[in-house]
Amino acid sequence: MNMKNTVGTLLEMKQRGEKISQLTCYDYSTARLLDQAGINTILVGDSLGMTMQGYDTTLPVTMEEMILYGRSVVRGCQNAFIIMDMPFMSYQVSVEQAVENAGRLIKETGANAVKLEGGAAVTGQIQAIVDSGIPVCAHIGMTPQSVNVFGGFKVQGKGEANAERVLQDALAVQKAGAFMCVLECVPPKLAGLITKKSEMITIGIGAGKDCDGQVLVWQDMLGIAGEFQPKFVKRFGEFGKLMTEAFQTYDAEVKSGAFPEEIYTYAKSDCSDAFLSQLDSKY
Repeated sequence: MNMKNTVGTLLEMKQRGEKISQLTCYDYSTARLLDQAGINTILVGDSLGMTMQGYDTTLPVTMEEMILYGRSVVRGCQNAFIIMDMPFMSYQVSVEQAVENAGRLIKETGANAVKLEGGAAVTGQIQAIVDSGIPVCAHIGMTPQSVNVFGGFKVQGKGEANAERVLQDALAVQKAGAFMCVLECVPPKLAGLITKKSEMITIGIGAGKDCDGQVLVWQDMLGIAGEFQPKFVKRFGEFGKLMTEAFQTYDAEVKSGAFPEEIYTYAKSDCSDAFLSQLDSKY
Protein backbone atom coordinates (compact mmCIF):
# COMPACT_ATOMS: atom_id res chain seq x y z
CA MET A 1 0.00 0.00 0.00
CA ASN A 2 1.42 3.37 -1.01
CA MET A 3 1.83 6.05 1.64
CA LYS A 4 2.27 9.81 1.37
CA ASN A 5 5.92 10.76 0.93
CA THR A 6 7.03 13.52 3.29
CA VAL A 7 10.29 15.19 4.28
CA GLY A 8 10.42 12.78 7.20
CA THR A 9 9.78 9.59 5.23
CA LEU A 10 12.27 10.60 2.55
CA LEU A 11 15.01 11.31 5.11
CA GLU A 12 14.25 7.94 6.71
CA MET A 13 14.76 6.31 3.31
CA LYS A 14 18.21 7.90 3.07
CA GLN A 15 19.10 6.70 6.57
CA ARG A 16 18.06 3.15 5.64
CA GLY A 17 20.03 3.28 2.40
CA GLU A 18 16.89 3.07 0.24
CA LYS A 19 17.05 4.83 -3.12
CA ILE A 20 14.59 7.63 -3.90
CA SER A 21 12.93 8.03 -7.30
CA GLN A 22 12.16 11.42 -8.82
CA LEU A 23 10.81 12.47 -12.21
CA THR A 24 9.77 15.79 -13.64
CA CYS A 25 6.12 16.36 -14.43
CA TYR A 26 4.04 19.25 -15.71
CA ASP A 27 0.44 18.05 -16.16
CA TYR A 28 -2.42 16.25 -14.40
CA SER A 29 -2.62 13.15 -16.60
CA THR A 30 1.08 12.31 -16.34
CA ALA A 31 1.12 13.12 -12.63
CA ARG A 32 -1.60 10.52 -12.03
CA LEU A 33 0.48 7.87 -13.79
CA LEU A 34 3.68 8.74 -11.92
CA ASP A 35 1.82 8.72 -8.62
CA GLN A 36 0.23 5.35 -9.36
CA ALA A 37 3.63 3.96 -10.35
CA GLY A 38 5.00 4.77 -6.90
CA ILE A 39 7.45 7.53 -7.84
CA ASN A 40 8.54 9.09 -4.53
CA THR A 41 9.02 12.69 -5.58
CA ILE A 42 7.83 14.77 -8.51
CA LEU A 43 9.65 17.89 -9.64
CA VAL A 44 7.59 20.51 -11.42
CA GLY A 45 10.70 21.82 -13.13
CA ASP A 46 11.27 25.06 -14.96
CA SER A 47 12.46 22.61 -17.60
CA LEU A 48 8.85 22.97 -18.76
CA GLY A 49 10.15 25.95 -20.69
CA MET A 50 11.99 23.51 -22.93
CA THR A 51 9.80 20.39 -22.79
CA MET A 52 6.36 22.03 -22.87
CA GLN A 53 6.99 25.44 -24.44
CA GLY A 54 9.81 24.84 -26.90
CA TYR A 55 12.37 27.33 -25.56
CA ASP A 56 16.10 26.64 -25.81
CA THR A 57 16.64 27.36 -22.09
CA THR A 58 14.63 27.57 -18.87
CA LEU A 59 15.18 31.31 -18.54
CA PRO A 60 11.87 32.62 -20.01
CA VAL A 61 9.64 30.69 -17.57
CA THR A 62 7.55 32.90 -15.26
CA MET A 63 6.09 32.47 -11.78
CA GLU A 64 2.58 32.47 -13.25
CA GLU A 65 3.47 29.61 -15.60
CA MET A 66 5.04 27.59 -12.77
CA ILE A 67 1.89 28.02 -10.69
CA LEU A 68 -0.37 27.02 -13.58
CA TYR A 69 1.54 23.81 -14.29
CA GLY A 70 2.09 23.08 -10.60
CA ARG A 71 -1.61 23.16 -9.77
CA SER A 72 -2.27 20.57 -12.46
CA VAL A 73 0.38 18.22 -11.09
CA VAL A 74 -0.81 18.52 -7.49
CA ARG A 75 -4.38 17.62 -8.51
CA GLY A 76 -3.07 14.37 -10.01
CA CYS A 77 -1.18 13.12 -6.95
CA GLN A 78 -2.02 11.46 -3.66
CA ASN A 79 1.30 10.07 -2.45
CA ALA A 80 4.17 11.73 -4.33
CA PHE A 81 6.10 14.55 -2.66
CA ILE A 82 5.86 17.52 -5.02
CA ILE A 83 8.66 20.05 -5.44
CA MET A 84 8.24 23.33 -7.33
CA ASP A 85 11.12 24.97 -9.16
CA MET A 86 11.60 28.67 -8.48
CA PRO A 87 12.05 30.19 -11.95
CA PHE A 88 14.85 32.51 -13.05
CA MET A 89 14.83 35.90 -11.26
CA SER A 90 12.14 34.85 -8.78
CA TYR A 91 14.65 34.64 -5.89
CA GLN A 92 17.91 36.26 -7.01
CA VAL A 93 17.00 39.90 -6.31
CA SER A 94 16.57 39.69 -2.53
CA VAL A 95 15.81 37.41 0.39
CA GLU A 96 12.40 39.06 0.74
CA GLN A 97 11.57 38.36 -2.91
CA ALA A 98 12.62 34.74 -2.48
CA VAL A 99 10.40 34.18 0.56
CA GLU A 100 7.42 35.87 -1.09
CA ASN A 101 7.69 33.82 -4.28
CA ALA A 102 8.35 30.56 -2.44
CA GLY A 103 5.21 31.25 -0.43
CA ARG A 104 3.22 31.84 -3.60
CA LEU A 105 4.36 28.56 -5.11
CA ILE A 106 3.31 26.58 -2.05
CA LYS A 107 0.10 28.49 -1.30
CA GLU A 108 -1.18 28.71 -4.87
CA THR A 109 -0.32 25.16 -5.97
CA GLY A 110 -0.51 23.00 -2.86
CA ALA A 111 2.99 21.59 -3.47
CA ASN A 112 5.24 20.41 -0.65
CA ALA A 113 8.59 22.14 -1.25
CA VAL A 114 10.47 24.53 -3.51
CA LYS A 115 13.76 24.17 -5.35
CA LEU A 116 16.22 26.92 -6.20
CA GLU A 117 19.54 26.81 -7.99
CA GLY A 118 22.88 27.86 -6.61
CA GLY A 119 25.27 27.10 -3.79
CA ALA A 120 26.81 29.43 -1.23
CA ALA A 121 25.45 32.47 -3.09
CA VAL A 122 21.83 31.64 -2.23
CA THR A 123 22.20 30.39 1.35
CA GLY A 124 20.50 33.53 2.67
CA GLN A 125 17.45 32.80 0.55
CA ILE A 126 17.41 29.12 1.53
CA GLN A 127 17.61 29.88 5.25
CA ALA A 128 14.86 32.51 5.09
CA ILE A 129 12.53 30.22 3.10
CA VAL A 130 13.13 27.34 5.54
CA ASP A 131 12.57 29.70 8.48
CA SER A 132 9.21 30.61 6.96
CA GLY A 133 8.16 26.95 7.15
CA ILE A 134 8.80 25.84 3.57
CA PRO A 135 11.06 22.84 2.85
CA VAL A 136 13.83 23.60 0.35
CA CYS A 137 15.58 21.43 -2.21
CA ALA A 138 18.87 22.97 -3.36
CA HIS A 139 20.44 22.47 -6.81
CA ILE A 140 24.19 22.63 -7.42
CA GLY A 141 26.66 21.59 -10.08
CA MET A 142 25.31 22.34 -13.54
CA THR A 143 22.54 24.83 -12.81
CA PRO A 144 20.57 25.48 -16.03
CA GLN A 145 19.58 29.03 -15.03
CA SER A 146 23.30 29.88 -15.15
CA VAL A 147 23.75 28.54 -18.67
CA ASN A 148 25.01 31.91 -19.93
CA VAL A 149 27.63 32.07 -17.16
CA PHE A 150 28.81 28.50 -17.81
CA GLY A 151 28.82 29.00 -21.58
CA GLY A 152 26.52 26.06 -22.14
CA PHE A 153 25.39 22.88 -20.40
CA LYS A 154 28.70 21.57 -19.05
CA VAL A 155 29.92 19.17 -16.36
CA GLN A 156 30.77 20.96 -13.11
CA GLY A 157 33.36 19.91 -10.54
CA LYS A 158 36.11 18.88 -12.96
CA GLY A 159 39.56 19.37 -11.49
CA GLU A 160 40.55 19.70 -7.84
CA ALA A 161 39.65 23.36 -7.32
CA ASN A 162 36.23 23.02 -8.93
CA ALA A 163 35.54 19.79 -7.07
CA GLU A 164 36.22 21.47 -3.74
CA ARG A 165 33.99 24.39 -4.72
CA VAL A 166 31.07 22.06 -5.47
CA LEU A 167 31.57 20.25 -2.16
CA GLN A 168 31.66 23.58 -0.33
CA ASP A 169 28.41 24.57 -2.05
CA ALA A 170 26.79 21.33 -0.89
CA LEU A 171 27.86 21.86 2.71
CA ALA A 172 26.73 25.49 2.56
CA VAL A 173 23.19 24.75 1.34
CA GLN A 174 22.88 21.96 3.91
CA LYS A 175 23.90 24.33 6.70
CA ALA A 176 21.34 26.84 5.43
CA GLY A 177 18.61 24.23 5.93
CA ALA A 178 18.08 22.42 2.61
CA PHE A 179 16.78 18.90 3.22
CA MET A 180 17.52 17.74 -0.33
CA CYS A 181 19.93 18.73 -3.08
CA VAL A 182 20.01 17.97 -6.80
CA LEU A 183 23.52 17.27 -8.09
CA GLU A 184 23.51 17.86 -11.84
CA CYS A 185 26.38 16.84 -14.12
CA VAL A 186 28.76 16.28 -11.22
CA PRO A 187 31.49 13.60 -11.58
CA PRO A 188 30.33 10.39 -9.84
CA LYS A 189 33.15 10.07 -7.28
CA LEU A 190 32.60 13.66 -6.17
CA ALA A 191 28.84 13.10 -6.01
CA GLY A 192 29.47 10.02 -3.87
CA LEU A 193 31.64 12.02 -1.49
CA ILE A 194 29.02 14.75 -1.21
CA THR A 195 26.37 12.11 -0.47
CA LYS A 196 28.60 10.55 2.19
CA LYS A 197 29.25 13.93 3.84
CA SER A 198 25.61 15.06 3.67
CA GLU A 199 22.73 14.60 6.04
CA MET A 200 20.48 15.99 3.31
CA ILE A 201 19.21 13.79 0.50
CA THR A 202 21.20 13.93 -2.75
CA ILE A 203 19.35 13.48 -6.03
CA GLY A 204 21.58 12.85 -9.02
CA ILE A 205 21.11 13.69 -12.66
CA GLY A 206 24.25 12.77 -14.56
CA ALA A 207 26.00 12.33 -11.20
CA GLY A 208 26.36 8.56 -10.84
CA LYS A 209 24.75 5.81 -8.79
CA ASP A 210 26.04 6.77 -5.34
CA CYS A 211 23.52 9.59 -4.88
CA ASP A 212 20.55 8.89 -2.61
CA GLY A 213 18.19 9.09 -5.58
CA GLN A 214 17.88 9.92 -9.25
CA VAL A 215 15.83 12.34 -11.35
CA LEU A 216 15.16 12.46 -15.08
CA VAL A 217 12.88 14.48 -17.33
CA TRP A 218 10.08 12.07 -18.17
CA GLN A 219 9.98 13.04 -21.84
CA ASP A 220 13.69 12.21 -22.10
CA MET A 221 13.42 8.78 -20.49
CA LEU A 222 10.47 7.80 -22.69
CA GLY A 223 11.95 9.06 -25.96
CA ILE A 224 9.51 11.90 -26.53
CA ALA A 225 11.83 14.88 -26.21
CA GLY A 226 13.36 14.69 -29.69
CA GLU A 227 16.59 13.47 -31.20
CA PHE A 228 19.00 15.11 -28.74
CA GLN A 229 19.77 12.82 -25.81
CA PRO A 230 22.04 13.94 -22.96
CA LYS A 231 24.69 11.39 -21.93
CA PHE A 232 22.96 10.76 -18.58
CA VAL A 233 19.59 9.83 -20.09
CA LYS A 234 18.61 6.17 -20.29
CA ARG A 235 15.66 5.47 -22.57
CA PHE A 236 13.17 3.33 -20.65
CA GLY A 237 10.84 3.24 -23.65
CA GLU A 238 10.50 4.57 -27.20
CA PHE A 239 7.07 6.12 -26.79
CA GLY A 240 7.86 8.92 -29.22
CA LYS A 241 8.00 6.40 -32.05
CA LEU A 242 4.84 4.63 -30.84
CA MET A 243 2.96 7.92 -30.63
CA THR A 244 4.08 9.01 -34.09
CA GLU A 245 2.96 5.68 -35.55
CA ALA A 246 -0.41 5.97 -33.83
CA PHE A 247 -0.88 9.54 -35.09
CA GLN A 248 0.00 8.43 -38.63
CA THR A 249 -2.48 5.55 -38.49
CA TYR A 250 -5.20 7.89 -37.23
CA ASP A 251 -4.43 10.40 -39.96
CA ALA A 252 -4.62 7.69 -42.64
CA GLU A 253 -7.89 6.21 -41.35
CA VAL A 254 -9.60 9.58 -41.08
CA LYS A 255 -8.59 10.50 -44.62
CA SER A 256 -9.61 7.11 -46.03
CA GLY A 257 -12.93 7.08 -44.20
CA ALA A 258 -12.06 3.91 -42.30
CA PHE A 259 -12.53 5.72 -38.98
CA PRO A 260 -14.95 5.95 -37.27
CA GLU A 261 -16.48 2.50 -37.69
CA GLU A 262 -20.05 1.95 -36.51
CA ILE A 263 -18.95 0.60 -33.13
CA TYR A 264 -17.55 4.05 -32.35
CA THR A 265 -20.85 5.85 -33.05
CA TYR A 266 -24.21 6.25 -31.27
CA ALA A 267 -26.14 4.60 -34.11
CA LYS A 268 -28.77 3.03 -31.81
CA SER A 269 -29.83 6.48 -30.60
CA ASP A 270 -30.27 7.90 -34.09
CA CYS A 271 -33.59 9.02 -35.54
CA SER A 272 -35.48 6.83 -38.03
CA ASP A 273 -34.73 7.14 -41.72
CA ALA A 274 -38.32 8.29 -42.31
CA PHE A 275 -38.02 11.16 -39.82
CA LEU A 276 -34.67 12.24 -41.23
CA SER A 277 -36.25 12.25 -44.71
CA GLN A 278 -38.97 14.56 -43.38
CA LEU A 279 -36.36 16.88 -41.94
CA ASP A 280 -34.46 16.80 -45.21
CA SER A 281 -37.59 17.83 -47.12
CA LYS A 282 -38.64 20.44 -44.54
CA TYR A 283 -35.34 22.28 -44.44
